[in-house]
Amino acid sequence: PQAASARSDTRDCSTDPPYLPPTATNTTAQLAALRGIMRAHGVQAYIVPSTDAHMSEYISERDSRLGWLTGFTGSAGTGVVTQDKAALWTDSRYWTQAERELDCNWELQRTTSIESIGLWILEVVPVGGNISLDPFLFSIATWNSYSQALRGSGTTLLPIETNLVDEAWGEQRPSPTSGEIYSLPTAFTGSSWQEKVAGIRQQMEQHVQRPTAVLLSALEETAWLFNLRGDDIPYNPVFYSYTLLTNTSISLFVDETRLAAAARQSLQDGCPGSLCVELLEYGQVRAYVQRYAQDNVTIWLGTEYTTYGLYSVIPQDKLLEDSYSPVMLAKAVKNAKEQDLLRAAHVRDAVAVIQYLLWLEKTVPQGQVDEFLGAEHINALRQAQEHSRGPSFQPISASG
Repeated sequence: PQAASARSDTRDCSTDPPYLPPTATNTTAQLAALRGIMRAHGVQAYIVPSTDAHMSEYISERDSRLGWLTGFTGSAGTGVVTQDKAALWTDSRYWTQAERELDCNWELQRTTSIESIGLWILEVVPVGGNISLDPFLFSIATWNSYSQALRGSGTTLLPIETNLVDEAWGEQRPSPTSGEIYSLPTAFTGSSWQEKVAGIRQQMEQHVQRPTAVLLSALEETAWLFNLRGDDIPYNPVFYSYTLLTNTSISLFVDETRLAAAARQSLQDGCPGSLCVELLEYGQVRAYVQRYAQDNVTIWLGTEYTTYGLYSVIPQDKLLEDSYSPVMLAKAVKNAKEQDLLRAAHVRDAVAVIQYLLWLEKTVPQGQVDEFLGAEHINALRQAQEHSRGPSFQPISASG
């Protein structure tokens, strides 16, 4: 009994049968399903990241492919599956958590370097093998790093646009979000979306390379540009979308059935004309950008948030690349009104924190409070403040 309690929170794969804590997930069925699909596609190794198609820091349940496949719920990691092995790479924040959540189908690799992932793959995949991934879940830089790590090895890095984990997940995969996409009240915007669009177009005209379009992939870019908000990802007021802004047109790729009436109206006030927003299906972005790139154009994009899948359809000579798009940079600079709004929000938040500290001083000595109750209480105090839309991340609280 003592031995069992000493190890009860982490797995021990060296015993027979292996010891698994109650927090571990049995992933045998998930791996069998994925391996069957990999065989059908002629894939020897499949790489699964912890991101979504917009390189978001937080992701929705529907996009937590790595979590479904491995049982690991940390926010950063990479999984690789072959026909007879599976490994997870994550950083030191998550090593203990991974040992609690993984079953013995998985090796835990205590590093995050793409070089180490590449070396592991080359050890287990025969020469001539296909190493595959979904190009819409990898940044341009990450794709290039994998390319480099596998170069000259006799293996092929093969992008497959169908996500193989999604195929394996099937009907169990959570549905897309259906929440409303709404306009931010004018009281909370530093400038109208029309003024923001005019500012970006001015930057396009003044740029030495005279780009004809700006492509936006990060969710907060489109939300900021159009003064729209949604709740597709927990703790983040964003919605799934892309934008292609040209000198004369605006294309917004979004599920338009979810736009509130006022939001739709605000986007179409300028129709017809160069301030009319054309609403297109979210899934059409790649084909649309590919068609647009066939003309005499230059597309300006930020490489940090653009996936390789989208980037790869634009010919190199038609690209203007910066780390961040002009929208991301414009969004970072707050005007006087936005600065005032930020200060006011911090004052409201400070009131909630002071109320919380006072409550802790009174209740902790009574021995009635643990970290979880404390977290619930500060959420409630913040929620009671005017204009609260919920926390920006889960409370992280500890004592002792």
